Amino acid sequence: MSAEIAGKGLRAPVTVTWEITQRCNLRCVHCLSDSGFALDNELSTQECRDLVDQWTALTVFQVNIGGGEPFIREDFLDLLRYAHENGIVTCVSTNGMLIDKTLAGRLSKLTMLYLQVSLDGATAEVNDMIRGKGTYKRIMDAMDCLASQRVPFSINIVLTRLNFPQLDELRNLAKAYEADLRVSRFRPSGRGKESMSWLGPDKEQLETFTDWLNEHDMVRTGDSFFCLTSENRRRKGLDMCGAAKMTCCISPIGHVYPCAFLQEGPFLAGNIRERAFKDLWDHSSVFHLFRNLHVKSCLGCYRFETCRGGCPAMAYHTYHDLSLPDPECLVNFTSEDLREPVKYAQVIDHV
Repeated sequence: MSAEIAGKGLRAPVTVTWEITQRCNLRCVHCLSDSGFALDNELSTQECRDLVDQWTALTVFQVNIGGGEPFIREDFLDLLRYAHENGIVTCVSTNGMLIDKTLAGRLSKLTMLYLQVSLDGATAEVNDMIRGKGTYKRIMDAMDCLASQRVPFSINIVLTRLNFPQLDELRNLAKAYEADLRVSRFRPSGRGKESMSWLGPDKEQLETFTDWLNEHDMVRTGDSFFCLTSENRRRKGLDMCGAAKMTCCISPIGHVYPCAFLQEGPFLAGNIRERAFKDLWDHSSVFHLFRNLHVKSCLGCYRFETCRGGCPAMAYHTYHDLSLPDPECLVNFTSEDLREPVKYAQVIDHV
């Protein structure tokens, strides 16, 4: 793939997050997209294929597909095959509710597919409080089916106040399935806006989690926790937000956003029904803003090379201000007022 730079972004994203439907058979209390019922105007099968064609022409390497629940779409397996035929690797996040031996058998024949199975507790008591009564057993049954068909998958958890004490158990569970454990960050978007206050990890847990990550360097996080990770882990992956630079998000109705956690009106770059994906990637004013976003108050921080200001989505959802630092940065844990005007200078208008 070409890595030539256009401005401060690549000529094409390395990965794209695709929320392929908002329809879901669960109502998880921390759902980033508030999924449940399908939207009336979700992309048709042909529109999805056309989008894959555009990504193929740009040599996008990987598409990360979520929802909603992707497998709830009747055309989803056909769309996966079409992406693979065009050389695109797919990573699919699923709640596991529709995975049985038959579906696992079909998935085993797809060679460019990787699954992330969502689980939010090592026990039914914890998981079901977040994902719904009876889901723990059904998720375990789904993973049994996948393992029996040798379908590669990881166990994906969103770090919460409730499952934090179970990290070692979850790691051991993943190991038992010969699967990776992937820990994602809780962000207050979607239904997470309402549940963050009682479900989000507290300060002490996040500080302890930093040490735990350093001791378990085979646990995957993507770039979720770059503001918490050690220098050793930073060297192994991204050290800054990739939104609009290396990745972006497509909604079920074709809206394009910098990332999945900023699917809000101010961050709408455009719609693929109205403009070509490449045109949006190259020329969107929203993407231009993110490619030139600097949290100046962080420049003198001793952790700047590790954190780079952290996650803009966390700043926006916490303060409605992209110019402020990530509120869960290790340094900010000691700050009493992140809105102090002298300490935190404005670098862009409020969004």
